[in-house]
Order: sequence, then C-alpha cells, then structure tokens
Amino acid sequence: MNISLQYCHITVQDTDESLAFYRDALGLELRNDVASGGHRWVTLGAAQQPGLEIVLSEPHAGRSQADGDALQELLTKGTLPMTVFRTDDLDATFERVRASGAEVLQEPIEQPWGPRDCAFRDPSGNMVRISQAPSS
Repeated sequence: MNISLQYCHITVQDTDESLAFYRDALGLELRNDVASGGHRWVTLGAAQQPGLEIVLSEPHAGRSQADGDALQELLTKGTLPMTVFRTDDLDATFERVRASGAEVLQEPIEQPWGPRDCAFRDPSGNMVRISQAPSS
C-alpha cells in the first residue's frame, strides 16, 4: 500500500498578497484559482512534485461564520501551524524570499537535530520554515 500527501491548506488574510509570496518569493507555480460564493481558493505546487499541492484560502471560505471567526482569530494571533518547505539551496532560497520583503524570523542556521534552516512570516503572519537536508 502506498500513501502520500495530496494537498494541504494554508489559511491567509489576503489571497492576492499571499499568492505573490508563495508564487513569486517561494517559486511555486499556480495550478488553479477558483472563486465560489464570494470566496476564493488558490492552488499552488512545485514543478518537482506534480501531485502535491498547497491551497490558499481565507478563514471564512467554505466554513460557517463561527468557524471562520475562530480561524480568523487564530490567524490574527499568528498561532496556526507552521509550514515547512525543503530546498536544495537554502542560501539562494533565503535571499530570494528576503528580497521579496518577507519578514525574516531566523536567518539560516544549523539546527542541533540535523537540518540547516531559516524562517519567515508570510503576509498573513503564518510561520514558514525552509530547510536543507544535511550533506552526507
């Protein structure tokens, strides 16, 4: 039996602003952009992983008012789970994301548990970590 991740959701305040971060700064490609009921879902992915996608949506997209409000509060606090990406060139990726104006939380460092990584906040306040596997 095989199992793999197909997609995950990232909740954002502003879809256009977040699209610029994930597409332009991180280099993901736009795969789909769907509007429905006054909301919007944007799907992105990496060329190297054609079956894996990230869906950006606002807190109230497809949710009840109460659930959207609760999610909005967590997003505003910056307490939603982080997203971790892996790259083969952390320094180049870090410089590209920093040049986009993203808030740097941590410059590239060697972590005691193995990887070398860095961290940013996306335009909505979500923590985004980027790691590079240690060389063997």
